[in-house]
Amino acid sequence: MTENYTDPSGNTEAFRAFAGTPDAPAEAASRNGLIIGAAVVAVVLVALASWLAFA
Repeated sequence: MTENYTDPSGNTEAFRAFAGTPDAPAEAASRNGLIIGAAVVAVVLVALASWLAFA
């Protein structure tokens, strides 16, 4: 019975194509959204605390 799966590490060219997949930009984009969201939450909390302090 033949095996249809080809291991990328068995061929140098296939391994380089497998290892060189660009996954980093997607991760960086999601992290930027997280940082922006945390900054917005921090600004809202500071504004709420100052409003409660002076009310």
